[in-house]
Amino acid sequence: MCEDNQTEVDEFFLLGFQSLHTFKTLLCIVFFLCYIVILIGNFIIIVLISINDHLKIPMFYFLKHLAIADLILTTTIIPMMLEIILKDGITISVTACIIQMHWFANCGIVQCLLIAIMSYDRYLAICNPMHYHSIMQPHVCLMMVVWSWLLVVFVSGEFILVYQLHFCDGKNIDHFFCDSGPVIELSNSDISLFVMVDLSLSIIVVFIPFAFIIVTYVFISFTILHLSSTNGRRKAFSTCNSHLATVCTYYGSLMAIYLTPADKRSPNTNKCMSLFYIVTTPLLNPLIYSLRNHKIRNSIKKMFRNFKTLNLQ
Repeated sequence: MCEDNQTEVDEFFLLGFQSLHTFKTLLCIVFFLCYIVILIGNFIIIVLISINDHLKIPMFYFLKHLAIADLILTTTIIPMMLEIILKDGITISVTACIIQMHWFANCGIVQCLLIAIMSYDRYLAICNPMHYHSIMQPHVCLMMVVWSWLLVVFVSGEFILVYQLHFCDGKNIDHFFCDSGPVIELSNSDISLFVMVDLSLSIIVVFIPFAFIIVTYVFISFTILHLSSTNGRRKAFSTCNSHLATVCTYYGSLMAIYLTPADKRSPNTNKCMSLFYIVTTPLLNPLIYSLRNHKIRNSIKKMFRNFKTLNLQ
């Protein structure tokens, strides 16, 4: 509870990029264009995989849901970020702030789990190809995806704890969205339980999937190295390079943000790191898979040829 000389706040003020006020028009244009590319790129991936039978394989099925998670995450953050840039900061209610935190965390959890499932798919395809189709059947893939999305329900208890926190006097958040760290720092309540629960959930939904990915790629690497044919090794690795690029960009940015001690980072550093995770990774994923995978490239070319044919008729 707040002390007698303190007032409990019911709204926060997101400062955004105060130090870059001079460049706000340029920033707004750049981030708006990035958002449009993210929407178009991920939407194309979702549509292509949904309508093309030859793309309805497990790896692309998981990629489609990863694109959906990317769309939800960026739509949760970027439109508000653009408003913050234009207005040099905005006011947001505590409830709305916690809801944004919740959706942001939910999408992050789904992404971690889907990327881990995709690594398992690559492991089976390379290390156990004889049993791949018998294991990765459509109903199994569906259950994997469903549980990835449903697991966020089980971690919602963390945000029930946030609703019970009290915020007194301090209301300025030096960030462009409601990230858990800066928000929790403003609380006058005992946050030890939240920190403990947050750490436990991070281990379960972030570090365990990441450890699983590392283990699967160790086995994949051994299997590829034991292939007698150079062409076979190259072909086997080419089926993993897109996923590896996604793992590196996603977990690289995630760990740069959340494994570096907060007291050793400036607010501007936090913002730059968060931008990489929120903007750059969803922007790169469609490019990585469209440029590196010939099936996606051919489907995109076919789609544009069909549009061109329809326009000429």
